[in-house]
Amino acid sequence: MKRPLDGVRVMEMAGIGPGPHACMMLADLGAEVVRVERPGRREAGTDRHTLRGRTVVEADLKSPDDLERVRALAALADVLVEGFRPGVMERLGLGPQALLPANPRLVYARMTGWGQDGPLAPRAGHDINYISLTGALHAVGPAERPFPPLNLVGDYGGGSMVLVVGVLGALVERARTGEGQVVDAAMVDGASVLVQALLELRDVGIWNDTRGDNLLDGAAPYYRTYRCADGRFVAVGSIEPQFYALLVQGLGLPLDELPDRDDRANWPELATLFADRFAERDRDHWVAVFEDTDACVTPVLTFAEAPAHRHVAARRSLVDAGDGSVVAVRAPRFVPAAGSGAVAADRSTEVPPREAVLSDVVAAWRVGEG
Repeated sequence: MKRPLDGVRVMEMAGIGPGPHACMMLADLGAEVVRVERPGRREAGTDRHTLRGRTVVEADLKSPDDLERVRALAALADVLVEGFRPGVMERLGLGPQALLPANPRLVYARMTGWGQDGPLAPRAGHDINYISLTGALHAVGPAERPFPPLNLVGDYGGGSMVLVVGVLGALVERARTGEGQVVDAAMVDGASVLVQALLELRDVGIWNDTRGDNLLDGAAPYYRTYRCADGRFVAVGSIEPQFYALLVQGLGLPLDELPDRDDRANWPELATLFADRFAERDRDHWVAVFEDTDACVTPVLTFAEAPAHRHVAARRSLVDAGDGSVVAVRAPRFVPAAGSGAVAADRSTEVPPREAVLSDVVAAWRVGEG
């Protein structure tokens, strides 16, 4: 089965974090991704799976010859992805103003934390800094202090995923107009988009700025995690009344004798009741109790445990790469229009990056143009 981006050529200027992750997504969608790295910069094996499906070439951007080859590759590309600070590509003579005249169909995608403009644009930062300015970091964690949600909100949810959306949108626009454009993907913007639904709740008085005091931040007794007798946890997401009733039933508690869950003043008491009951038995007991119900109770799995879960294993969402490492397979999946049901995940995750010579790739792309 052909993939949506088969035939699309992506030139990736090597970086770390969301840029490579976005290019992994584009490669998973079928794009031919060529990653341009500085000589000797990559540590073998540290990013083999994130760089899956790529062709990796080396270029010394201080060498006029290599720089000319990089420009030649950009002239043949459909998409260029770069994640340097604003102005770096321009100083190299590889900015959009330099490259688009030779390739007006080029989608020039820029991935940064702060964006291409604004007071902080030239400054360093990391995920935790970008999300701290959006309200997202303040909302996560216990009441005592904010807690970083790994680097998922800024780098990947608000970064690489937003960049991929921008690239796909620009490719659709190019199909209509024949012209490329510059995509300015900033993590501070993407993280802001991610919290829009919570901003709506805040506007209507359903959400407040007190951490650990809201429906989805661990305050509600029916939307939080609970420790079991073996020290492991279950996740409870029984928001709707019918799901809540199944939660209470599974815990062996009398629903009609419990405090009213709609009165927030009762949340601490309910949370204590539920915590005490979950603490009586181990996690696997509770998994068995709730496995085939709509109570929305699931085990909190470690990265080591996750691939063996029956649903994750059935869909092959996480697989063994053959060397003992765990790899996430392509998402989303595509079903032929004439087909029905789901299709098995492809094996693109098993294609390691291959090394090539820059001039050879340029020559091959020129042949493809012909």
